[in-house]
Amino acid sequence: MIRNVAGLTLVLVFTACLIASGKEPDAFGRNGMVVSVSPPASEVGVSVLKQGGNAVDAAVATAFALAVTYPAAGNIGGGGFMLVYPPGGEPNVIDYRETAPAAATADMFLRQKTTYAHNVVGVPGTVRGLGLAHQKYGKLPWKKLVEPAVELAANGFVVDPWTAKSLNDLLAKSKNFPELLRVFGKSDGSSWMAGDRLVQPDLAQTLRLIADGGADAFYSGKIADQIVAEMKSGNGLITHADLQKYHAKERKPIHGVYRGYDVFGPPPPSSGGICLVEMLNILENFELKKEERWSPRTVHIVAEAMRRAYCDRARFLGDPDFTKIPDYLTTKEHARALAKSIDPAKATPSEQLAKEIPLAPESEETTHFSVIDKNGLAVSNTYTLEHSYGSKIVVRGAGFLLNNEMSDFNWKPGITDRKGAIGTAPNLVAPGKRMLSSQTPTIVARNGKPVLVTGSPGGRTIINTVLCVVINVVDFGMDVQSAVDAPRQHHQWFPDEIKFDRSAETERLVEPLKKLGYRVGFAKQGDAHSIWIDPATGRFHGAADKRIIGKAVGY
Repeated sequence: MIRNVAGLTLVLVFTACLIASGKEPDAFGRNGMVVSVSPPASEVGVSVLKQGGNAVDAAVATAFALAVTYPAAGNIGGGGFMLVYPPGGEPNVIDYRETAPAAATADMFLRQKTTYAHNVVGVPGTVRGLGLAHQKYGKLPWKKLVEPAVELAANGFVVDPWTAKSLNDLLAKSKNFPELLRVFGKSDGSSWMAGDRLVQPDLAQTLRLIADGGADAFYSGKIADQIVAEMKSGNGLITHADLQKYHAKERKPIHGVYRGYDVFGPPPPSSGGICLVEMLNILENFELKKEERWSPRTVHIVAEAMRRAYCDRARFLGDPDFTKIPDYLTTKEHARALAKSIDPAKATPSEQLAKEIPLAPESEETTHFSVIDKNGLAVSNTYTLEHSYGSKIVVRGAGFLLNNEMSDFNWKPGITDRKGAIGTAPNLVAPGKRMLSSQTPTIVARNGKPVLVTGSPGGRTIINTVLCVVINVVDFGMDVQSAVDAPRQHHQWFPDEIKFDRSAETERLVEPLKKLGYRVGFAKQGDAHSIWIDPATGRFHGAADKRIIGKAVGY
């Protein structure tokens, strides 16, 4: 773990920027903390806190900034979930997941193979969700929160090595998307290099309209006209009526208790909260700290908890406005029964749990950030365009990418196979329906106060990344930076395989796990930008994930 804390006074603490190495040190503070994938966006969030804004103000500003500086997933054309924990109040979730347009049908994708198409775009929810969060919790004027993103788009930002590679990879694979090439390509056709400046004038103009007109400006007027025109140009489904009818929703978080800690996560249409609490409930039946984190026994028990929760995910979860979801999934009784079904000496074949329902593929390009202010108001936010750079469709003249979230629905009703196709009813396409998500913005509390704010991108790996961070802190006593930097494991029921970040610890597990009956693989898994709040001192410890260029900024 790298620590590099430069304290000018007790009031101001910043991290040093290690762009060359691709790693950011952790940061400390007492008045506020923002941790995100993008250093400029983290700086924007902290600047809002310094101006007297609260954590929700900072989250709104950070989200808009990420739409400029991290276009692979930061967005105004997508959707997500924000978990807010007010000091002395009740946690609340802002659900701004995208919805299916009114013209969508359950069988519309039966013969379709590509997810990069206008008809795969869901009605965007990000701007409406940020607007609702600001309306309910914000202190500073809306315009003040959007203006930093306007400036970043109009004046440009310096491209880091990760963004340069990401943009070059995107452009090489997007020859059929001329507006994307125009917006994100260099005028001379050369490759992006670290140190170049990316300027986005069309996006700046769009953000100015949102700054001046509020969230409504996205769903009516010029921006809405541009979205609908873009839809018509490619046989997309979104109409003016779809945009005007879209509303973000407040929902009660999923709540569980794990070894004396309160755990809060998003409810359906996110599967994250239910699966996380279900897995923690299962693990509470085992003394994990009897052995080290990467012992074969510990990894086996954690993998079996993952397997069982993901099985329930596929069976039962979808949009709660359309699907009745069982109440027992997060109960201790259900977890005890599942824990008893775990054989300590061998892996459970996934087909024994529910052989008829394997999982469908889901993209891993999302982004998460965590915020806390001096009063203890905590925000955990995860949002996405679905695939990296979404549908690759840039709204002509508006400069922003649209999602391809309709690919998160089950595309083939009644058609389920072991290779990943899923056809179960809870997540079939329907007009106005929110597609199932794995986003898991999470806050862990003790005695009514947040102690851990975390979350991650990574598609279906998100829930397990968050699980790993939580047990690393609670069970194995890691500090938050070590918990974030540690290797991760993933099992999602089908395909029946356990995967790890590649490391010395996890490579030693291959043969012992094979003897238990596992197939073993390796893959990068998420980037969990997190904050620990020391319950004894109140000091904030922000941890940017070393897997990507991110930044923790505290003061």
